[in-house]
Amino acid sequence: MTKLRSVQLLSAGTLALSLALPAVARAADPSKATGSDEFFIVSSVDLSKHQLLLKHPTEVTELMTVNDSTVFVDDQGHRLRFKDLRAGDTVYVTYTTPREGPPVAVRIRRAPMTVEELHKRYLPKVS
Repeated sequence: MTKLRSVQLLSAGTLALSLALPAVARAADPSKATGSDEFFIVSSVDLSKHQLLLKHPTEVTELMTVNDSTVFVDDQGHRLRFKDLRAGDTVYVTYTTPREGPPVAVRIRRAPMTVEELHKRYLPKVS
């Protein structure tokens, strides 16, 4: 195996681990509410059940409930409705995790994952 290939595999493994750590931390403390938004891709929207199936960048899915208190906005801060969300949308979700049942979305912001945001969230700062 070449040195370049080894570095690429190590980098990919490090990125995958850093993306999975927030989910592991939540699983360890299910009553924890996130203070910041997490990035997801909408996999499906169930309007009748008020639920979203969301996918982490690691391909792990998570069921999320929305309620009357959930705030929906776009990347410009304009209000959206739950029915405006579609499979394939990229969203940033702030949510709480109750002791029973799926997490409940507090705020959902539909916005793209930019290169700048990717670097800020997932890549370590190089000095």
